[in-house]
Amino acid sequence: MEIHAGTLYIVGTPIGNLEDMTFRAIDTLQKVHLIAAEDTRHTGKLLHYFQITTPQVSYHDHNRRSRHPELLKRLQQGEAVALVTDAGMPGISDPGYELVKDCVEHGIVVVPVPGVSAVVTALSASGLPTDRFTFEGFLPAKGQERRDRLEALRSESRTIILYESPHRLRQTLQELGEILGGERVIVLARELTKLHEEFWRGSLKAAIEHYQTKEPQGEFTLVVAGAEISEPLLSESALKTELQQLLQQGLSRSQASRQLAQKTSLSRRQIYQLALSIPDELAVGQDA
Repeated sequence: MEIHAGTLYIVGTPIGNLEDMTFRAIDTLQKVHLIAAEDTRHTGKLLHYFQITTPQVSYHDHNRRSRHPELLKRLQQGEAVALVTDAGMPGISDPGYELVKDCVEHGIVVVPVPGVSAVVTALSASGLPTDRFTFEGFLPAKGQERRDRLEALRSESRTIILYESPHRLRQTLQELGEILGGERVIVLARELTKLHEEFWRGSLKAAIEHYQTKEPQGEFTLVVAGAEISEPLLSESALKTELQQLLQQGLSRSQASRQLAQKTSLSRRQIYQLALSIPDELAVGQDA
């Protein structure tokens, strides 16, 4: 394989099993001038295994802003640079996309060298629909932003894929169950491609019960079935009419929004914003 000067190579690396490393990835890492790695110690073990001696520099979330000018300069001077993450494809739930964005803006050629990705790996073996899916990455850690993201998933009809750490898994399962419903099907993929790879399949309710007694271990990829839309989507006018009827029965805007969200599979937040547009004289109930 020929390596081109002044080119950024986005190199996929194994997510667990070193045998998933591609011949092209090895060849690329051997021939570039520099490897920008999320963790040089972690990547160092990979390089040692494949007898690659190319020098490394660290590139991660905490130093990306200071590292960008250096990497761009070296690329503009004609060096070939490979970007790698600890596992999988760079740029997927890590800061790699910002470097790619900068390179594109500066006219630097970006070449992907594809490899394993936990997203597609988990989805392919989940048994859930693969024709349409949405990748949400890691949810916000806490607060209203996290709640809003979860609420937005209530009406998502595509298969949903999330990343989660073991220490936050129980909380995430509990919140998914509360918002999406305990009967929603979920697949928990753990330690993908590694010795203790495991796929757990069942309902959210069963998953919550399962991990009440079992300590979560390893990194998780969650694959959740999309919503089944049993009711036809209502127009904004029809939604307002139903909201107005509920308000005139004495419900508050918040209560009416919650009730209508359960009926239509739309998020409570979306419907509440619509409820705020109804004039006070038509809204008998008071906000809770």
